[in-house]
Amino acid sequence: MIVFSGLILSLSGCVGTDKKPSHTQKVILMTLDPGHFHAALVQKSMYDQVDSTVFVYGPKGQDVKDHLKRIEGFNSREENPTSWIEKVYTGSDYLDKMIEEKPGNVVIVSGNNSRKTKYIKRAVDAGLNVFADKPMAINEADFMLLEEAFNIADEKGVLIYDIMTERFEITTRLQRELSTIPAIFGELQTGSEEEPALTKVSVHHFFKYVSGNPLKRPAWYFDTKQQGEGIVDVTTHLVDLILWEAFPEKTVNRENIELISACRWTTDLSIDMFEKVTGMNTFPDYLYKDVSNDTLRVYSNGEIIFKVNGKYAKVSVQWNYQAPEGTGDTHFSTMNGSKSRLIIRQGIEEDFKPTLYVESVGFDNTDSFESDLSIIFEKIISIEYPGVKLVKLAENLWKVDIPEEYKVGHEAHFGQVTENYLRYLNEENLPEWEVPNMITKYFITTQALKLAKDIE
Repeated sequence: MIVFSGLILSLSGCVGTDKKPSHTQKVILMTLDPGHFHAALVQKSMYDQVDSTVFVYGPKGQDVKDHLKRIEGFNSREENPTSWIEKVYTGSDYLDKMIEEKPGNVVIVSGNNSRKTKYIKRAVDAGLNVFADKPMAINEADFMLLEEAFNIADEKGVLIYDIMTERFEITTRLQRELSTIPAIFGELQTGSEEEPALTKVSVHHFFKYVSGNPLKRPAWYFDTKQQGEGIVDVTTHLVDLILWEAFPEKTVNRENIELISACRWTTDLSIDMFEKVTGMNTFPDYLYKDVSNDTLRVYSNGEIIFKVNGKYAKVSVQWNYQAPEGTGDTHFSTMNGSKSRLIIRQGIEEDFKPTLYVESVGFDNTDSFESDLSIIFEKIISIEYPGVKLVKLAENLWKVDIPEEYKVGHEAHFGQVTENYLRYLNEENLPEWEVPNMITKYFITTQALKLAKDIE
């Protein structure tokens, strides 16, 4: 008989709060300096709690134009069109104007990362909630300012929250849930620097399609002083998943972290590649510091090895120019337990789609493990996720077969994160572990950047 002592998590992945809302707070969005396409993806869907009028404040230029074009695309699509009304201000004093007028109560921040932390601080100083794209800090100075912003937000009773879409990817959710069941996973191993207990590796591409159209990136995206290096950008997601999966609903403070190593390297882009992604046929002046022999060298790649609560973890991000035909961004993840390894692969054999595997380890009685695994899927997993089932591939290896309906895609995850944030706004509170874990997350990434530069 199996004793199911593991924590089984709800679909939202949140803990309850003591505060019970007496009414639904009407949310009015203000989009600040929308230089990244993620700002628009928040509005790919409509929300009952959110007013249809959105106030946009930003500098006059292409970034705002591209943002409005994306919103118009959502409004004019044939299937489930949105009905957003955009009120736009593009004066040079756009930030001061937003703070002065405050027509809304939630600021969406998704754009140039060199300004993002300052935007967050100004918003909470004014008593505004913040819904921010990652990363919220790209260097040590930003991290210190972000900590200050969190303290002010707490004093003023407003919420800062970053958009962690990867928590909603179905294979990641199932990996997390299975790791909480001792009968299957056992205990998380300590690991080593060479073989960490927890690994997250992702590969991304500068040229890609979003909502069916080629993605046009602003030129500043390739300036690490404005965008941030890869080691503090995408790794934000990966570090977040390490904390969220391995220590669910637990507070992890910086005292629980030990940085072991960090490194960074460049992706090289020709002027033709740069033009295809940005539409510009010359490098702007601020990028020439990174140009050598007519090639732009972008520090978009990085790796961090660290210990969290004594467990070794590794996160790594790599950016290529363009994915081969029929492929896309990829993700690799492992969680090593005393009874099994939970592995997510997204390679050729998986048709470049995230696929979860369960591999039993250290067992003399494979039949007993398979019986326990089958019972857990029948009694727990298939109840929470109807249609999800096991497929045996080898004596000690199973694939988790997931129906297509759960594979909603990266863009849809923005709506799911937004729904979560709207609930928190209504409750006027975040789960108690969210803020300290956000602070720890950015402590890890910004200190890793400092370490990587120090050892070069």
